[in-house]
Amino acid sequence: MTITSSMYVLAVRNLDRSEAFYARALGFEARAMGDAGWRMFVKDQCRIMAGECPDALPARDLGDHSYFAYLVVDDVQAYYERARVGGAEIVKSLRDEPWGMREFGLRTVDGHRIMVGQELAGPSS
Repeated sequence: MTITSSMYVLAVRNLDRSEAFYARALGFEARAMGDAGWRMFVKDQCRIMAGECPDALPARDLGDHSYFAYLVVDDVQAYYERARVGGAEIVKSLRDEPWGMREFGLRTVDGHRIMVGQELAGPSS
């Protein structure tokens, strides 16, 4: 058995506000899903299905459980700058970690948290 892809499913309080955030801060494109209450946010191989749930518990209130994704990218410095300039709340500064990743954390407009990282180059032989 093989997992051929993965998608995230999130409850958001306002689809239009979330769509604007994902486009501006993270470079995602929004696609209709055939139901006015849902949108697919797409960037490269990442897919996030967002359902509008205005009465749902805000993700900010979930504490550590508001983390939903770790995105591995090829240029974490550039992604960090885009997220910062695009208005994402940075919850962990960009830094090298002992587990071999250069990473940062952000919080979306809905309060969900995402880690973004790039593998550090290994020692030269």
